[in-house]
Parts: sequence; structure tokens; C-alpha cells
Amino acid sequence: MQRPNAAQLAYGSATVALATVALLLLSRTTTTLGIAVICAAGLLLGVLVAVTMPVRARPVKTSAAPVPAAPPAPTSLGNEEIRIPAARVGAGADTRIGS
Repeated sequence: MQRPNAAQLAYGSATVALATVALLLLSRTTTTLGIAVICAAGLLLGVLVAVTMPVRARPVKTSAAPVPAAPPAPTSLGNEEIRIPAARVGAGADTRIGS
């Protein structure tokens, strides 16, 4: 079984809470056994709603970039230039030092 998504968790939780409160108010029970049975029924109903809810058919788009394939192996080991970026100094760096 796959992991439930956010909508399934939200609908299932709301169903548990609302069904339990409604059943308790409608039944007017005050016994411990009656309250336990109603709570179990609300929980079962919430699980049933969460499990039977349709799952999204298409995958969710993420902002992660696809992982590129490995770079091709160099064919010759000539004098390749290695580029090292210069250090960047933020704006206003000199004003923070002397204050």
C-alpha cells in the first residue's frame, strides 16, 4: 500500500472528528462502552474514507532538476585550463567593518 497523500489525510481526519461528534450527539450515550464504540466507529469511517478516496493519476511536478548523465570521458589530457571563480564581496561589506 502506498503512502497516503495530504488530501487523504485531511479528509480522513475531518471524517473521524465530525462523525464521532455527530454520533455522540445523536446517540446521547453516557456510558464508557457506548463512547468507546462510537469512537471506534468514527475511526473506522475515517479510515474507510481515506482509503477509498481516488489517488491522483499523474505525478506531481517538483522543482528539482533532473540529474544529468555522467560527463563524457576526456579524449586527450592536454593543457586544459582550470577556471576558479573569484571571491565575491557583498554590497556594503566595508561599512560593517569600521562601525
